[in-house]
Amino acid sequence: MMHFTSWPFLRPIIKNRLWERNQSIKIMETMKYSFRKLLLIAALAACVSSVNAQLPNEKFGKPSNLEWDFKGWGDAIDADAIILCKTMKVTYRLSDQVSNFNQSDSGLGSDNITDFSKNQIDESNTLVNYEVKLRTKILKPEGAGHANIDITYFDSEDGNKIILDELSDLKVRVFTKNEKGKVEKRNIDVSTFAKERLDKNYKVIHVVVPDVQAGSIIEYQYNITSPRPTFLYDWVFQESIPTVRSKCDIDIPAFLQFKMNAPIDKLIKSSVEVGHLAYDTNRSDMKKGKTCITNHYFIVGDYILPEGYALKRNPSSVDGKSDATENKIADFTSEISMPGVTVPVKMPEGSTHLRVK
Repeated sequence: MMHFTSWPFLRPIIKNRLWERNQSIKIMETMKYSFRKLLLIAALAACVSSVNAQLPNEKFGKPSNLEWDFKGWGDAIDADAIILCKTMKVTYRLSDQVSNFNQSDSGLGSDNITDFSKNQIDESNTLVNYEVKLRTKILKPEGAGHANIDITYFDSEDGNKIILDELSDLKVRVFTKNEKGKVEKRNIDVSTFAKERLDKNYKVIHVVVPDVQAGSIIEYQYNITSPRPTFLYDWVFQESIPTVRSKCDIDIPAFLQFKMNAPIDKLIKSSVEVGHLAYDTNRSDMKKGKTCITNHYFIVGDYILPEGYALKRNPSSVDGKSDATENKIADFTSEISMPGVTVPVKMPEGSTHLRVK
């Protein structure tokens, strides 16, 4: 039998077909490589997205693996220490002594002001509770001092009457990893912390954490119960070290009218919505507990640099050099705005509710 290749005129055709086949194979392999590359890029993007989704971490008690590996971000990559999460939750505790307040309207009118005066809101029927939590990571040996914080609180003697904010449930924990990578937890004896009087109205407790090393994660948490319903502590978003997340969540009865000044900055987001708060009561004849309308404020900031912190990466810089610095971000402040209500004593200039050293 005669083979096709023995036909001279078929040889160029077969050779051309083989070349086309080889080219098709190469194109397919290139496409497969490009597709795999795209999948890898997508997977890396998903990982980055996952990291961003899991940081900040607001769960306290056990630092996440991401927090152990976290070294900072962008302009904060060379920091000595970093705040991973800082939160304050503010709620009011109302007794049934104020349950006669007219709640048909959350707005403040002349009738509501009369009811407010009649109920004589004071420490006997209205308390404010602050729940504060803070998690800090020490990145370098030079940052060990940032494990210490100051907590300022009201403590005043007005004539024969002592008015004070009760600081309770103060807990300080240090997490470290040993040579085998196992996490070890150490509780700090809070009785060793020193107290100092700032002025006739305020004291500060100096929280000093010993034996802190690079890589340590420190958690603080405490409660403050205040008998001053017409005063709210300010909240500091911009600390002395970079902050991954800072958040305050405040639920205020609508019959207490405050002027709220939230920071106006692209890093800070704020919102307010209508909420409800139940009354504390010992009355057995109340089949259903009463509630009051509240104004629920929510302010959160992410990836905040300290004021004056040098920016490492500035889009407008030339040759990678820039003397740009992070601007000051205003603190969250509030002020009572009800007629006839005495304004409580403010904190001393330069002190804050919570300050990282």
